[in-house]
Amino acid sequence: MNKKTVVLGASENPVRYSNMAVKRLRTHGHEVVAIGKQEGRIDDVAIVKGQPEEQDVDTVTVYLNPLHQQQYEAYILKLHPRRIIFNPGAENSALAQKAKQAGIEPVEACTLVLLATNQF
Repeated sequence: MNKKTVVLGASENPVRYSNMAVKRLRTHGHEVVAIGKQEGRIDDVAIVKGQPEEQDVDTVTVYLNPLHQQQYEAYILKLHPRRIIFNPGAENSALAQKAKQAGIEPVEACTLVLLATNQF
């Protein structure tokens, strides 16, 4: 099943976990919206800057530390995904609490591991 996923903190750098996540999400057939601090490409996915209008987002997977998440907090909540995955280093209890209050499931996990173990 295709789960439209916003990758927050996407990078063209192939050693970055966000880059690997975009590639693996595409391999698994998911639609990906990649948001980074610089525009670029990861295979067939454009990396965009800012906060693009999106509908029907299943998952937001976060690769930014909590300090850099602040500028996206209202945006993430406005997207109202089914869940937010906080990857290692991106754990944010304050945002997780706000998400819960908004009916969004916060998950502390690694997107790559979830994909590899068919738990995504």
